Amino acid sequence: MSDSSRPRVVKCPTCAAPVVWGSESPWRPFCSDRCRLIDLGAWASDAYRVAGETPLDNDTDPLNRSH
Repeated sequence: MSDSSRPRVVKCPTCAAPVVWGSESPWRPFCSDRCRLIDLGAWASDAYRVAGETPLDNDTDPLNRSH
């Protein structure tokens, strides 16, 4: 039997519960709507951030052509 016959199982990013990657898991990669909403709330509250440079303000932005 090959590995492709078994469904892929991933860890829920919020609680680390096992989640089957398939149509039987409608909130994948999350285990539940609750974990999905917890993750969404963390993004909305800036608990998670994408690394990068601090954006320029309007006065120092060379692409701002309003002055």
